[in-house]
Amino acid sequence: MVAQTAFGADFRVVSANYDLSNAIVVLSAKDSIEGNIAENINLKKLENPTRYYFDLDSTVLTIPKQDWVFRNGNFDRILISQFQNNPNIVRVVFYPKEDKIFKDIKFYRIKNNIIMRLNGNDIQNDYYQHIYRDEHASSSDFYENLKVVYSEPLSPVNMADEIQNAFNVTPAQPPAQQKDEPDFKRFKLNTKYYMNNVTARPNSILLSGFGEMTFEKPTVLTNPTRLIYDFPNSLSAPEVRNREYQINETDKIVIGQFSINKVRAVIYTENVENYVPVLAADNQSVLFINQKTYDMAQLVQSFAKTIQYQAQEINDLTQSMTLNFDAPIVHSIDRKNNALVVTIFNAINFNEEEFKSNFAGSFFWNAKLICNEKGAGVRIYIPLRQDSQVNTYLGADGKSIKVVLKETNRSKKQLFNIPTSKIPSKTIIIDAGHGGTDYGAIRGDVNEKTITLDVAKKVQKELTKLGHKVIMTRSTDDYISLQDRVDISAQNKGEIFVSIHVNSSVKPEIEGIETHYYHQESMGLAQVVHESLISNLKPFDRGLFKSKFYVINHTEIPAILCEIGFISNDEERKLLITEKRKQETAKAIVEGVLKYFGQE
Repeated sequence: MVAQTAFGADFRVVSANYDLSNAIVVLSAKDSIEGNIAENINLKKLENPTRYYFDLDSTVLTIPKQDWVFRNGNFDRILISQFQNNPNIVRVVFYPKEDKIFKDIKFYRIKNNIIMRLNGNDIQNDYYQHIYRDEHASSSDFYENLKVVYSEPLSPVNMADEIQNAFNVTPAQPPAQQKDEPDFKRFKLNTKYYMNNVTARPNSILLSGFGEMTFEKPTVLTNPTRLIYDFPNSLSAPEVRNREYQINETDKIVIGQFSINKVRAVIYTENVENYVPVLAADNQSVLFINQKTYDMAQLVQSFAKTIQYQAQEINDLTQSMTLNFDAPIVHSIDRKNNALVVTIFNAINFNEEEFKSNFAGSFFWNAKLICNEKGAGVRIYIPLRQDSQVNTYLGADGKSIKVVLKETNRSKKQLFNIPTSKIPSKTIIIDAGHGGTDYGAIRGDVNEKTITLDVAKKVQKELTKLGHKVIMTRSTDDYISLQDRVDISAQNKGEIFVSIHVNSSVKPEIEGIETHYYHQESMGLAQVVHESLISNLKPFDRGLFKSKFYVINHTEIPAILCEIGFISNDEERKLLITEKRKQETAKAIVEGVLKYFGQE
């Protein structure tokens, strides 16, 4: 390459990123001239000490000189500096711990990004690559110990800022203060996946890059309505960040670097339920499609036959479902609040009887297999509870998929309502909200305290008939303090605590049922009781909430608070005061309690 003397015609290096876990260095350049940065890289060796270097001609370093010293890894130091001006040359120097490490160094160029893989083909990956996770933070996220040394020593205040500049795409200012020696600090760095391309297609958007791509449980936000997908341990190329990509006339997507090691994709749409991520067999790209408008036939280029179903118990609370195929698969992961839907678009020869037989008695016993009527493609519907935790994995050759399901705090029989013999008598605390001078919510001559007591007494009657010991925090129209209710539970050694309330809002149109819990061990109880209320009463489902109400926060046993309807909604209030609705509500609560204890 011929050196350019004019500054304006030079390449400009605007960021330097280092990924210790995969031994990758990424230099990003801007303001390119015709041609590509570093058409040829000539790696040279120097001695005393042993080091390797290459030069980038016609290049200006717009960030401070980078001099990285590492505690661990295969090398001691990387130095990136403006080696020469007029002509401009940037030099990159590596100091290996062992000479042999750099014999297989690999260089890649994607547009004006230079990627250096420092240990060649020695990187070892597990067969299964992590595709999807429910967690938004995990111990598997990469944390790396990094010591950075600059030719101009830094003050303690500036050091973290200067290190952060390695991840910015704007030029950094040189440090103003000095310090004799920098400190070791722990930083979370971008790792595993580099997203460098966003391509808009009809009713879809393709995100692609290289590395191992994982995405997290999606989130829906409003005002405006948008669907959010986060990609942990990922870095986005500067040229794809903070740009709008149109999917169709109304929907668009924006890609951003949400944190130092997490890429965020935000889909602005009123049809959040229609979008799903489709994963390529090589785990290098994801296609977000609108299921209602996308031509699914485009996803099927070749077919994969199912050759094996397998269930495995990992521990008491964790099991996996593995499906093996004879060819790479194209699949989507759709995480709903109460289910995981895995669609395999190119699968054929699914055997529903064999599927059910292999997963009978496992956590996946109630999974449904829905085959495409046209003969290709299958959808696996896996019901989940509120406390379920899901991870999915794709085989390195794209021919197998594994779903790992973890439940918390309860046995398999309690989780999946497998029939059992009659359980011993339980001590159950039933709490009728408010009472006495505390009327609760009021509308006209209807007040909350009366409704809650009537329902609580009906729950007591049903449970007592079944042989259980029921302790009421109040059986009459008396005022009972919140702490007294907690004390009653503790004194009677209750096994679960159920508080019954009626909701209210300043907006009369709001309706429906909510169930609240606070401590993690209460989530399972909340889930089954809420499910029972919704399936029996058919109200608007407002969902489960983690709430710090006093009685469920301070009660030491599994404790929930049921909001059985809105007194402020005219239609729902008319129902709440009827004997029929009160009895149906009580029976639904009882049914949920029995399911929690594993009794049919």
